[in-house]
Amino acid sequence: MSGERFTAADLAVRFGLGLRGDPDTAVAGVATLAGAGPDRLAFLANPKYRGQLAHTRAGVVVMREDDAAGYAGTALLAPDPYVAFAKIAALFEPRPAPAPGIHPSAVVDPGAQVDPSAQVGPFVAIGARSRIEAGAVLGPGCVVGEDCVVGAGSVLVARVTLVTRVRLGRRVLVHPGAVLGADGFGLAMEGGHWLKVPQLGGVTVGDDCEIGANTTIDRGALEDTVLEEDVRLDNQIQIGHNVRIGAHTAMAGCSAVAGSARIGRYCLIGGGAGVLGHLELCDRVVVTAMSLVTHSIREPGEYSSGTPLMDNRSWRKNAARFKQLDALARRLRLTRD
Repeated sequence: MSGERFTAADLAVRFGLGLRGDPDTAVAGVATLAGAGPDRLAFLANPKYRGQLAHTRAGVVVMREDDAAGYAGTALLAPDPYVAFAKIAALFEPRPAPAPGIHPSAVVDPGAQVDPSAQVGPFVAIGARSRIEAGAVLGPGCVVGEDCVVGAGSVLVARVTLVTRVRLGRRVLVHPGAVLGADGFGLAMEGGHWLKVPQLGGVTVGDDCEIGANTTIDRGALEDTVLEEDVRLDNQIQIGHNVRIGAHTAMAGCSAVAGSARIGRYCLIGGGAGVLGHLELCDRVVVTAMSLVTHSIREPGEYSSGTPLMDNRSWRKNAARFKQLDALARRLRLTRD
């Protein structure tokens, strides 16, 4: 926590929220409904937690106006409490100001350009013809290869690798261990042996994107792999070569998109889900966790695949019956005919 304190009235004015209760209630941090103390702010967005409202010790709770009926404590009223909570919580996240300059242990190619206001940390390497723009931060151990751009205000937290021909827009946040611009998985079979197909494209990442820890984004074979603006990728995601992900799409951990797939704008891809190569998903598609997308999706909506969890004995019986479905369908068709 940052050590700052705000009154409920301060927060209501700053974020344009309604206020019920004591405007002088002081807030020094944020917490859950169950774990909050009198100087903490909590939020109620999911109706299944409404039962905790009567017992919370939180000094201030962010909630919808309907949920505030009968609540005796201090409440901030918001159409979307989770969004309001996110904005308020950012006030208590300590973010040290960048310290401009290049650490003595960093290695910068003479042909690279580093803006004087950028921060280049310990053991960073920057390759030829790369450009680090104003206010960018390269944390410890980052590697920026040849012909890369790190846009203004972008942050590579630590041990991030931009292999080659990677262009990050402004205010991009890349978490530790991510690798952008590695070879795409391009192979051709010749005489019983694999022949590697050169990957001559790059990776383009739009403004305000976030890329999670140990996520990998391969560079394109000929054209670039592209993330449009405000794409959010969780940890340990694989994005294949020549994939294009539309603006404002979010993908949860361990999901994967195979080469040359196209994901639309405002899509949500659940954890562990997969999208096969060369498919297209239109805008505003939701793919639930652990689903496998095997055909293009042309209509917005929520899509799922797989079987629900059940006890192992039942699953074994049902799995055996899966193999019989085709024969059963044929018999039913013959019966109808």
